[in-house]
Amino acid sequence: MPRSAAPKISIWWMAFGYFACYWPYSALVKAMSRGWLPGMSEGVPGLALQPVQVGASLVSMFIFITLMGWWRFTHRRRFAGAAVPVPTRWTALSGICTSAVIITTNLAYTFTGVSIVFAMLLMRGGVLILGPIVDTITGRRVRWFSGVGMLLSLAALIVAFAEQGGYVITLLCAIDIACYLLAYFVRFQFMSRIAKSTDPALNIRYFVEEQMVATPFLMLILVLLGLINQGPLLNQIHTGFTAIPGTSVFWFAILAGIFSQGTGIFGTLIYLDCRENTYCIPVNRSSSILAGVLASYALTLLFHQPPPSAHKLLGAGLIVVAIVILSIPPLMAKRRVT
Repeated sequence: MPRSAAPKISIWWMAFGYFACYWPYSALVKAMSRGWLPGMSEGVPGLALQPVQVGASLVSMFIFITLMGWWRFTHRRRFAGAAVPVPTRWTALSGICTSAVIITTNLAYTFTGVSIVFAMLLMRGGVLILGPIVDTITGRRVRWFSGVGMLLSLAALIVAFAEQGGYVITLLCAIDIACYLLAYFVRFQFMSRIAKSTDPALNIRYFVEEQMVATPFLMLILVLLGLINQGPLLNQIHTGFTAIPGTSVFWFAILAGIFSQGTGIFGTLIYLDCRENTYCIPVNRSSSILAGVLASYALTLLFHQPPPSAHKLLGAGLIVVAIVILSIPPLMAKRRVT
């Protein structure tokens, strides 16, 4: 596919889209898990929310790719005389890793006693550390401002740990975050080796082929686990298929699933930017941490929950500085060229 056939979109527009989807998504998931929304008498377990959320994400993903006309960028094989979009082995494996990222992210905001901002800082800080590691493994040059942006983002994580009582975490939450980071590490390997190209068409091809596996695979796993329905955890998934559609939380879960897919779209396109991971990851992570702060304030205003602490706000301030450092040098270089 020629370069002219694919759009080139600024990474900062992608970051804004990621921010705009992430704050309502994280706030909705937290509110549903605690039973704060209208018509709810009690919270809904995180696994019980997954069938509806993932189903909404699946439908919205196919609608988005179709409206954008991006199916034409994929590899194709002929079945029954028709050219059908298909992923490669590597984009399919990357899609499975993305499935793990989706489910672990959805669950991270449902653990009692763990704040939205702190869960974000743990996940985002871990992925920040992965950036230079993957760049070193794949031979990408790390520029000075990318390194400074990464260090400032990590400083935000350290500030959060410095808060007394600000780092409460349960065992299940720790396992969830560990799985999240492992999935990202493998996914970044695939991205760095077969995508992150200066040709937007190659990046869109990778995006579409990964997405056409990620959410359908996750939905298939949920269906199988719901059918097994053995034990309390699998019973929650079964309840998500059978009971949630008839409750007041159903439409909120659909809305959360749509916003979740929005974060997947914009977040993946940020990662697929041709610049090094040590640059792209802080752009992505910064957007989500700021979204977490806004989500916490939304919960404070709507449901009278405690606002973000001074430590978390200081961490968010460091993120703002990181964004400035990451954005100014490329803009200056672009102005010199033009």
